[in-house]
Amino acid sequence: MSAAEAPIESTTTVVIGAGLPGLAVASELSRHGIPSVVLEGMGRAPRRRAGVPDSAAITERSELLRLLRGYASSHALDVRHSTVARTVKRGGAGSQWVIQTELGVLRADSLVITDCPQNQVRRFLRSAGISSGLDIVASLKALGIYLVGVTELLAPSTREIIRQAKVVSDSIAGGRLLLA
Repeated sequence: MSAAEAPIESTTTVVIGAGLPGLAVASELSRHGIPSVVLEGMGRAPRRRAGVPDSAAITERSELLRLLRGYASSHALDVRHSTVARTVKRGGAGSQWVIQTELGVLRADSLVITDCPQNQVRRFLRSAGISSGLDIVASLKALGIYLVGVTELLAPSTREIIRQAKVVSDSIAGGRLLLA
């Protein structure tokens, strides 16, 4: 499908990453009444970080992921497991984000990137012509991009992912309320 033929959809927030962090953000946004679209990942196939969590952490993560999937299903959250973000750029009305997928174009006020190493985020953003600087979190927040579950080395704990998801959704909801 060519860019000219691609359908264009608008939403408040696009969440890149349909794992635990992405579903946590979408669930929190839903609780604020903010629509979002969750994509499977960015670029090519999603890459998971290696870590050596203990069995209790694995059980906790698995149970929480099961609950979030149930929440997403029962609340009809827009989760697109087979769709990845190919490119991201700034453009459109009100400096929206334009996310190109193989199925079309999404426009969003906010972009949340989840569950990948910072070096992958930096490469993805560099391909979009965005320089993030040394403090990647502060730089991106100023642009309307939020990170959840993104670290330099090992995956964050389940508790930390949930905390980040709440902070990001509160921030997006606060900005939306200020604009309304």
